[in-house]
Amino acid sequence: MVPARVTLVTLGTLSMPKLRAFYREIGWEETPTSNDQYSVFTTAGVLLSLFPYDELLKDAGLEQGAAQIQEPDFRGITLAINVEEPEQVDDITEQVRKAGAKILREPHEAFWGGRTAYFADPENHVWEVAWNPSAIFDESGAMISF
Repeated sequence: MVPARVTLVTLGTLSMPKLRAFYREIGWEETPTSNDQYSVFTTAGVLLSLFPYDELLKDAGLEQGAAQIQEPDFRGITLAINVEEPEQVDDITEQVRKAGAKILREPHEAFWGGRTAYFADPENHVWEVAWNPSAIFDESGAMISF
């Protein structure tokens, strides 16, 4: 059986210093294993790592032409920061805006009864900030159900 858990999310980066600075600016803490070639940030549920895009391709056994290595508008995946209170959606949106994120969708009431907003980090990784009234968090802050 494959364990049903996500423990690490790695973002391929075109500019490690730029993306690393962004996540530091929004207040995320790096682990001691971080360095100029690989950076890991702690979060409530999983670790978020940054790794050079071309190195990630090699590591995964993939090939992509140099002309294709650019900042795509959308990669077909979103990451989410789920929060305990609806006001946090607005607060976090302002924090990431000040750190250089592009706000894709301002905070708003969602059709499903929560509050949500979307932003892109400096390399266009898309994040949702969401409050779900039925979300349940464990003692570490990880969302365990909704």
